[in-house]
Amino acid sequence: MNKIIIFICILTITGCAGMLPSMKKTTKSPWKTFEDAKRSFDKIEANKTTSEDLKKLGFDPFETPNVKLVTYLELIERFMPNQSIRIEDLDVGVQQCLKARELCQGYEVTPKILNAKRYGSVFLDLFNFRRKKITRGWIFNALIVLKEDLVVHKVWGGEPNVSEIEDKRNPLGPLQDINKVLPPIKLM
Repeated sequence: MNKIIIFICILTITGCAGMLPSMKKTTKSPWKTFEDAKRSFDKIEANKTTSEDLKKLGFDPFETPNVKLVTYLELIERFMPNQSIRIEDLDVGVQQCLKARELCQGYEVTPKILNAKRYGSVFLDLFNFRRKKITRGWIFNALIVLKEDLVVHKVWGGEPNVSEIEDKRNPLGPLQDINKVLPPIKLM
């Protein structure tokens, strides 16, 4: 019996990070890396690329998962978020598209792969004294604006190298968030 207790103590003190949960968050897409997504995006040319061309490049909201259709009203909100931005301040292709109203739409693409893994002491993590987590991966963002079936504007961004470390300490451990453990007290 003493050997079992000693083994459990050693196991919890040394860390044994393999027993901690991990998470992989992937937005399904045809691109496996940030560079793959950027390469496909770079093949899009304003005033040349059609919606059919976009399908071949993997930007098809009806076939490719997680490609969002954006209405012209949503595009107005994005390009002109306040009254200090006038339509004349926008790219010519965006201006023409927004003036075309229902003939204007956008494709929003946000593929990503994020891997989160907790590490450190199982004992401290299990009893909520200290939780350490590292998240790595990438996020690509793109907005493609089409007037009828022709791309008139494109813009991209994102995080090619996500690396976040979270170290949460709770000196009171499981009692830190006591309001989540005990039911609320009703006062008369």
